Amino acid sequence: MSKIGMYFKDSYNELVHKVSWPSWSQLQSSAIIVMVASVIFAIVIFAMDITFRNLMEFLYKALY
Repeated sequence: MSKIGMYFKDSYNELVHKVSWPSWSQLQSSAIIVMVASVIFAIVIFAMDITFRNLMEFLYKALY
């Protein structure tokens, strides 16, 4: 049981004293970058999905 308690003490000590947390402006800029990248990925995947769907419809109509 003492090992678990020591683990939590060490974890808390590391989070409070050793981790460098980002500032509010750094956090905001990182969040904006992540949101923009997510939108770009979503648009690319949407375009790939539409292209693949149209290709499959064309092939099905040509074969049947």
